[in-house]
Amino acid sequence: MVFAANGLVFGSWVPRIPDVSADLALTPGQLGLALLAPAAGSLLSMPLAGAASSRYGSAPATRVTFALYSMTPFLIGLAPNLALLWAALFGWGIGFGALDVAMNAQGVTVERARGRPTMSSLHAAFSFGGLLGAILGSVAAATGIPVAAHLATTGFVLLAVIWPLSRWLLPDPATEGAPDPLFARPTGGLLILGAASFAALVCEGAAADWSAVYLRNDLGSSPGLSGAGFVAFSITMTIGRLAGDRLTDRWGRGRTLGILAAVGCLGMSGGLLVAQPVAAVVGFALLGLGLSCMVPVLFSAAGDGPASSGPSIAAVSTCGYVGFIVGPALIGGLAELSSLPAALWLLPVLTAAAGLLGRAGTVRRSGRYRGQPVVGVRP
Repeated sequence: MVFAANGLVFGSWVPRIPDVSADLALTPGQLGLALLAPAAGSLLSMPLAGAASSRYGSAPATRVTFALYSMTPFLIGLAPNLALLWAALFGWGIGFGALDVAMNAQGVTVERARGRPTMSSLHAAFSFGGLLGAILGSVAAATGIPVAAHLATTGFVLLAVIWPLSRWLLPDPATEGAPDPLFARPTGGLLILGAASFAALVCEGAAADWSAVYLRNDLGSSPGLSGAGFVAFSITMTIGRLAGDRLTDRWGRGRTLGILAAVGCLGMSGGLLVAQPVAAVVGFALLGLGLSCMVPVLFSAAGDGPASSGPSIAAVSTCGYVGFIVGPALIGGLAELSSLPAALWLLPVLTAAAGLLGRAGTVRRSGRYRGQPVVGVRP
């Protein structure tokens, strides 16, 4: 429920971006500057959320960060100028980044308690929530509901539902020995997982921002078809996450990441080689499938070990989030130097790299998922 609610709040915001931009008469450059604010807030809060999850437990950290995340977005609709809009988005980004770490740490605890892979299904719930939120946000925009009223209603209703249910969140397993470090420096296997997360999320960010531009400007597709690439990418990513736990349980983490990455790499390469709109849509669809289990499996592997998972997940998620931020800019810079079709070849290359790094990192971190419950956590 927390993953789905997180996605629903985020999905509700995306269709209202044009309304906020129009209300404040923002230029494209000003809007781009404003949209950096949530990323900056998230990068600040992720390590702190990892420390809080380690010290106080992922369950209370998830409750508190969800409250912060759900209660702040309405301030975006009240901002009267660019400076206050940036501040509101920055504050919301703090909640988003903190919740991302805390709920994934709780996801690792649930996975340990069940004794089998669970993380991909949880991330599929986020994807479904995002889709529902986007639909509701589009309806709110079409009917002229003010942004602040829409986001306030969404956030507070979800908080009223999630807060009483949060008592069912699981306590983290008891650990012995020295206290966990508040910040996990990515070294060894954790560094490899962070690099894989960075590569995968560069591809996700680039697909989100450049797929429609590529289809319309370079392949000459109609305005109605230009968004089909990212729609196909999102659908196959959700499908892949729904199947991801079964695949991981059957094949193991490393093999699952390797096979899916090969599908994504070859599919996107084929779409770029054919260079036709339909082929490009299929290519983005296969890319979404190839990347679908990367983040859930990498986060799950990061949480392995006797210590609290919060700081380790924070380290890997921060690496990934940096990739998500710089990915679109990286593609844009390469396109400026050459062309957008040439720049997009970075996506299959990084997908393959993410698969290889993810396979190596999961093997080094924990080997094949063994499905053993952790003592001290109730199933």
